[in-house]
Amino acid sequence: MKMKMKIDGNINNMNSPKSLCIFCGSKKGKNTQYTESAKQVADLLIQEKWNLVYGGGSIGIMTEVADRMLHQGGNVYGVIPQSIVDLEVAHKNITKLHIVKDMHERKSLMYNMSDAFLILPGGLGTLDELCETLTWYQLKYHQKPSFILNIAGFYDHFLKHLYFLEEEGFLYPSLKNSLCVGNTIDDVKKFLKAIK
Repeated sequence: MKMKMKIDGNINNMNSPKSLCIFCGSKKGKNTQYTESAKQVADLLIQEKWNLVYGGGSIGIMTEVADRMLHQGGNVYGVIPQSIVDLEVAHKNITKLHIVKDMHERKSLMYNMSDAFLILPGGLGTLDELCETLTWYQLKYHQKPSFILNIAGFYDHFLKHLYFLEEEGFLYPSLKNSLCVGNTIDDVKKFLKAIK
């Protein structure tokens, strides 16, 4: 399956900053490239004048992106369920923290607040968010693009399974219009610049 870049739709006003929703881990993982790439993404968002929408946590790769953005004066919007706030892992110093009742409301609000989605390394929650974003695209609940930053081959196995799903006849053609994959920050930059 060859992923191509086709960017449709714009939720925000053309004159207002766009918002990128980042899905990533609440842990940092073993490879330092994961956190370094997250910081580079934050630098890129500042450079390109994008806002950040993320899960609102103060741990893992999540906080690496958020803190880097905040340090440079960027706008960071978090969305977090009350149950996770109760665990005392909510980021208290971001631009705005939206506290919601559950994970379903969290994902729905994150989708509505964003113009596009970027997936960094993460665990089951990240995979859940990625798959739901792609499913909602296929069902036409939104027409916003997604980008997997495949740092150090982190998503090679997942992408291989997508190819298998396509070969077995379980993917709809629209997936190719919504999902882009790249390995570098320059690839992310091209993705952002293609969004009108």
